[in-house]
Amino acid sequence: MNDPAVAAQRQQVRQQGLLTGLLTLPFRFFGVLCGSLFLCIVIECVGMHFFWPKEGWHHAQTMLNHELTLVSESFTRSVIVQEPGRSAKHLVELAYDWLFVKSGFLDWMRDAADQARAGAQNHAHDFRYYMAQVYVHVESYLTASAYTVLVFLVRLLVLTLTLPLFLLAAFVGLVDGLVRRDVRSFGAGRESGFVYHRARATLMPLAVLPWVIYLALPVSVHPLLVLLPSAVLLGGAVEIAAATFKKYL
Repeated sequence: MNDPAVAAQRQQVRQQGLLTGLLTLPFRFFGVLCGSLFLCIVIECVGMHFFWPKEGWHHAQTMLNHELTLVSESFTRSVIVQEPGRSAKHLVELAYDWLFVKSGFLDWMRDAADQARAGAQNHAHDFRYYMAQVYVHVESYLTASAYTVLVFLVRLLVLTLTLPLFLLAAFVGLVDGLVRRDVRSFGAGRESGFVYHRARATLMPLAVLPWVIYLALPVSVHPLLVLLPSAVLLGGAVEIAAATFKKYL
């Protein structure tokens, strides 16, 4: 026989855990974005060194242009923003102005390039000479990282535009799962707590992994190739979780 005090304590712990999860959700979301951006920059730099050394930082520049073209051609309408293509270009221009012009990053790169040229002409192998050599090798990676940040922002806009797709898939899965649950209850069917817990455990990965994968891709692909299967899997997981949900779980 269950102790009412123990049951009340468990309910209080669940409520506190839910409240803590809601309060920390924005910080966890920001952490996922920062981790995805870092992973995207690392993949681009590694690819420059091993897979596309001839293209160099032009690979990231080409990917940015291709992403902007995809947004303009594929997202002609949206319930979130008007004219997604123009919004993407405006976002890139604004980010470029704030991150690279107003922050002084471009001026710093020009000064560093001038100092590198002056140091490279110095025949004495002093500290300035070695710093010039380091900058010569790092300059292309810095440029590629700058373009990668812009690609990241465009893809983040694409993910924002596709949020209704994930919400619709989750809602359809929830409604279908609740209907299946009621049909099973009326028919005295068996409920599986094991299936419920496994389906519930997959909800967060299915909601987060598509963001991380799409943001960190080192090549330009149509967003629906990644996001549409992810939305279908998320809807299926929500359906299974709702269909096997029991009030006492």
